[in-house]
Amino acid sequence: MTDSRKILVTCALPYANGSLHLGHLLEHIQTDIWVRFQKSRGHETYFVCASDAHGTPIMLKADELGMSPEQMVEAMRSEHMQDTADFLVEFDNYHSTHSEENKILAQSIYTELDKKGHIGKRTIEQLFDPVKKMFLPDRYVKGDCPKCGAADQYGDNCDVCGSTYSPTELKNPRSTVSDATPVLKESEHYFFELDQFQNMLQSWLKSGALQEQVANKLLEWFGDGLRGWDISRDAPYFGFNIPGTTDKFFYVWLDAPIGYMSSFKNLCDKKGIDFDAFWQQDSAAELHHFIGKDIINFHGLFWPAMLDGAGYRKPTGVHAHGFLTIDGEKMSKSKGTFIKARTYLDHLNPEYLRYYYAAKLTQRVDDLDLNLDDFAKRVNSDLVGKYVNIASRCAGFITKFFDGKLSDTVLQPELIEDFASAADSIAQHYEQRDFSKAIREIMALADKANQFIADEAPWVLVKEQASLERAHQVCSLAINLFRVLTIYLQPVLPKLANEVAVFLNDELTWDKHNTLLTGHAINKFKPLLQRLDTKTINKVIEASKQSTPATKKAQPAKASKQEAKKGNEEIAAEIEFADFAKIDLRIAKIVSAEHVEGADKLLKIQVDIGTEQRQVFAGIKSAYQPEDLVGKLTVVVANLKPRKMRFGMSEGMILAAGPGGQDLWVLHPDQGAKPGMRVK
Repeated sequence: MTDSRKILVTCALPYANGSLHLGHLLEHIQTDIWVRFQKSRGHETYFVCASDAHGTPIMLKADELGMSPEQMVEAMRSEHMQDTADFLVEFDNYHSTHSEENKILAQSIYTELDKKGHIGKRTIEQLFDPVKKMFLPDRYVKGDCPKCGAADQYGDNCDVCGSTYSPTELKNPRSTVSDATPVLKESEHYFFELDQFQNMLQSWLKSGALQEQVANKLLEWFGDGLRGWDISRDAPYFGFNIPGTTDKFFYVWLDAPIGYMSSFKNLCDKKGIDFDAFWQQDSAAELHHFIGKDIINFHGLFWPAMLDGAGYRKPTGVHAHGFLTIDGEKMSKSKGTFIKARTYLDHLNPEYLRYYYAAKLTQRVDDLDLNLDDFAKRVNSDLVGKYVNIASRCAGFITKFFDGKLSDTVLQPELIEDFASAADSIAQHYEQRDFSKAIREIMALADKANQFIADEAPWVLVKEQASLERAHQVCSLAINLFRVLTIYLQPVLPKLANEVAVFLNDELTWDKHNTLLTGHAINKFKPLLQRLDTKTINKVIEASKQSTPATKKAQPAKASKQEAKKGNEEIAAEIEFADFAKIDLRIAKIVSAEHVEGADKLLKIQVDIGTEQRQVFAGIKSAYQPEDLVGKLTVVVANLKPRKMRFGMSEGMILAAGPGGQDLWVLHPDQGAKPGMRVK
């Protein structure tokens, strides 16, 4: 047993305006496995989460459904809790950011930051809906593209021609909330002055609290200096009032991470746990956040700066993971691979997915691909064919020939010692979140156990009286090996491990992995797992397709756009070669890419076109993460007239195909192309 540690663990808070899908479950399962491992080692560990409950989308969605935001948030919280519980994710508390604890903590943290001079005020201009009396985020403004004239385009990017722009540049703009024509209006906003924490953050990013590639990416932010972060929104808004105001509210990203604290505070109040022991600045406890790579900036910069400025401790570790793809592609509703948690649970065993995720998860930020063929093969080969097979081959003989009792004699003690000695290595893999290495080592041991059984052939030994005792010893050792493997797999397969504990008539704990069951009575073996049939997987895919809302019939005026969404956009009017020759297309290398604060669809990208570097704003945020683009070659329009946008100057256009949203594909040339080459 290692020295006991105090550990508080969180995963990102799911937004309360939609159901969970398998991408959400990647993070929840990863975190749950790590927490279960820590608890199995005897550490005082708490795992908390909450519904992320505030913001304009919540307010508008609730209004659309004819209910209050509070009612919608609570209904979604209940759904999320049931889904995660059925995937065997065991939270110690699942709260809501719309809670009294979160309100008190958010306001007290803000007040402390303000008192220390970390809050500033600035006047900004935004489009305003005169009917709904609300300022409009970019996603809630539509109009005609100022470049190509395409109708029904969002406020920062055209899905048809790919142009990026400010919402104020749209022709015939309208609010998607009321259909009214928005007007430009000034408003005073509150800012968290992040630049005041530059030295602290640079030091913290180098402390080992984040994966190296994540820390290096965040350090790039310091090149141009950190900027203030807009933390306020104007009424109407579903959230908490900023102290001293009646019409200003905390932006959801301010009170959302504070939800980690408030969910734990709620647990502390119920269980008598010392909250300060985990959150005070000199705390010896550990604080670990598991997050997706799309929210690294908030957890790696804003959150530790807020904590530090308000007098709280910073996280021990921020552990980012990549995205989930299915069969090598982004989840797709049309293909049935956008699979909701409940759709999966309606057809498949949740421990199949827990095992598959564990078998592929590393401590890196790489994307994880759920290959459905591999999924079935790995479950059938590893779990059924290797692991459960050990017990199913031997348990029946113990019951039938030996009154359900294991042998008093230990056969081949060196083999059981081999299994027991692997505990430290497997534990280290779990600790470092290298679950795939742990699974590989466990399955290598399972191979040894199966080879031992095959060599001894107990089904032959039981046929002769002279070899009956040998059969008893062989089967007893196999059951003991199965027991050790179950202890190692328990964080991944908790329900199955409980069923094995009943079969073995034994309590399975990590500290007893090296003890042997001799002369021990076991229960009659019952089948533990069924083979995974690909037909069942196909049912999940079909059910996911059926759950996708039918596409509305296109209006005649928008027919060409609807065709474009199907990939069948009409060919444009014929041009002369001289017209095409005016366009200077160049191979470019993406040097850097980053999110644009305040823009729903834009990425800020630096490209090398051979003779120089240029800055381009591309409307591909919904389809790509910045870190996935860096270092890749693409094609840009190099002679496009530079356009001044509210986020900066855009000096070109990156070429991409697709109807928009997540269905966008940046063009990449074949190997051998070099930055600066002209495309002809």
